[in-house]
Amino acid sequence: MEKNKKHLKSKPLLNSYSLTEILIVLAIIGILIMLALPNQTSVVAQAKSIEAQTMLNHLYGLEKNYFYRFSKYESDLQKIGFEPVPTLDEGGQAVYKIEIVKAGTNFFKARATAVSDFDGDGNFNTWEIDQNNHLVEVIKD
Repeated sequence: MEKNKKHLKSKPLLNSYSLTEILIVLAIIGILIMLALPNQTSVVAQAKSIEAQTMLNHLYGLEKNYFYRFSKYESDLQKIGFEPVPTLDEGGQAVYKIEIVKAGTNFFKARATAVSDFDGDGNFNTWEIDQNNHLVEVIKD
């Protein structure tokens, strides 16, 4: 019994932080994140818009290829060989829904519309491209 008491007495105490100190540090980190988060929202939206631009440029190439073969533009994505990636609301990973708005003998217009509102303002980011490869952001988010 006396051996056990000696063993307990000889054990050094560990330095540690109190629960209050840990909570204060977490609160400070939370405040810093809240200050930085609004600045990052536009960066995230810009990064996601690269998906729309890439998909529309690919669609433009397919439309031009179809035009050179058949002397007209096509409004059916499958006929030109474009396979849309399933969007987030369809269980996929795509952030934008791709569609051909209009197509005719000498013109076409395709649109990429975001399936979610990036910054919560009610506007869904939208990009369009035409037969002249004129890529424009129609609705900013």
